[in-house]
Amino acid sequence: MMEIDKLNEDHRDYVGALASGLDVLNAFDEQHKKMTLSEVAQRTGMDRAKARRFLLTLHSLGYVDKEGRLFLLTPKVLRLAYAFNATNDHLDVVQHYLHKVTNSIGESCSLSILDNKEIVYLVRSSAAHRLMSINLSPGTRLPAAYTSMGRVLLSQLSANKQQEWLTLNELTPHTENSITDRDEFISLLKEIKLKGYCIVDQELELGLLSIAIPAFDFHGKLIGAINVSTNSLRTSNEKLYNEYLPAIKYAAEQIHQHTK
Repeated sequence: MMEIDKLNEDHRDYVGALASGLDVLNAFDEQHKKMTLSEVAQRTGMDRAKARRFLLTLHSLGYVDKEGRLFLLTPKVLRLAYAFNATNDHLDVVQHYLHKVTNSIGESCSLSILDNKEIVYLVRSSAAHRLMSINLSPGTRLPAAYTSMGRVLLSQLSANKQQEWLTLNELTPHTENSITDRDEFISLLKEIKLKGYCIVDQELELGLLSIAIPAFDFHGKLIGAINVSTNSLRTSNEKLYNEYLPAIKYAAEQIHQHTK
C-alpha cells in the first residue's frame, strides 16, 4: 500500500474528538463484547467523564446500545464495514481464490492488511479445524511482528518506515520462540523482501505455523498479504515451502490478473 504521511495529534487538522470516538468503538472485541463505563474508560485510557460523553453520543447515533450498566455495539457498525467492502471490489476476487487454496490443501487461508502495530484480517477461508485459541474472522487483529502476514507487509515498507515502525512498537514476545532483537528483526524483513515469502514458526502461539506472501492488484499496488496457517504437529516447514507456497503463489497470481 502507498506510504502516506499521517498527521500528528497536535496538527491543526487533526480531529481529536473523532479519534476518541473511534477508540471507543475499537475497544469492543471478542473478549469485550459488553462493558461498563469504567471498563471502556480503562481500555481507551480516557477518564470516565470523557468516555461517558462518547458512549452516550454513539448511543444517540445508534452505534452503541445499553443493557443496564453495560454498553455493547449495535449492528449499525456493520455499515462501516459494508462501506469498505463496497468500495473494494477486489475482495470478492480474493475470497474466490482463497477458497480454492483451502479446497486444495485443506488449510485456512487469509488476506490481511497492516494497521499500525497490528494486522487486520479482511478476507478468510476457514478450514474445518481450529488452530488458535481465538476465532479468526474478518476484522480480527493480531500483532504484526509475530505473524507471517505482518512481517510480509512490514517488509514492503521502506527502510526508514521500518525503523520508524520499530521505534513506535516494541517487540513483545508471545512464546519462547519470539524474536525480540531489533537488529535481527530488521535483517529478517530484508530477507523476507528478497525471498518473497515469510514463514513464522510458533512465535505467536505454540503449535501455530504459517507462511505468507504479498498480494498485488493488476496495477502493481499492494492490497495485502496472503497466508496459510496450520499446526506444526502435522505440517513441516518443508511442506509449507513445497506444497503450500505454490498454492498461495498461484492464488496471488490470479488475484493480480483479475483485480483491475
